[in-house]
Amino acid sequence: MCNVYSYMRISTSEERDLQKFTRQESALQRYAKENDIEYLLEFREDKSGKNFTERKQWQKLESIVQSGDMIVFKDICRFTREAEVGDMKYMELLNKGIELIFIDNQTVSTSYIKQLLNVAKAQNLVAGTSLESTVKLLLIVELDRAEQERKITVQRIKDGIEASSKRSGRAKGKHNISRNTLKKYIEIVKNGK
Repeated sequence: MCNVYSYMRISTSEERDLQKFTRQESALQRYAKENDIEYLLEFREDKSGKNFTERKQWQKLESIVQSGDMIVFKDICRFTREAEVGDMKYMELLNKGIELIFIDNQTVSTSYIKQLLNVAKAQNLVAGTSLESTVKLLLIVELDRAEQERKITVQRIKDGIEASSKRSGRAKGKHNISRNTLKKYIEIVKNGK
């Protein structure tokens, strides 16, 4: 009998307040319900997806996962954002017989990749080699896409901050205080506190 684990990751502790684990949790719970599975353990951490060595929860998960076990992620970004290292780690886990499920990226889940690799083995040398190369390219492109999306998002945030006339918080009103502060003062006066 295989064990099923879930893995959630956000990039940094600063994102924790903005991103949280909510979307990942919801997707993982929905997937478990739809597929009638129960996670043996859930792993979560707030670390960069650039490597695997600095992620303590990942290290713990990788030390207990065995052949036939399954790890479920919301998307491939939660696994890693680094194409070269990610490809090597993916193939290492695939070769150990560990199922990787990416809810939002089913074409790179190991079950689909194994099907493609089995078809490649049944082909002649040219067709088989071509299909194997296509599978590798599919993995690398998906991993690289995740990294490129991250870079674009970071750059857009930086550009937005630089272009903004507001340097921090809300603009001050006529009384030189923010709208939220004014609302708090009004509420205090109303309640006589």
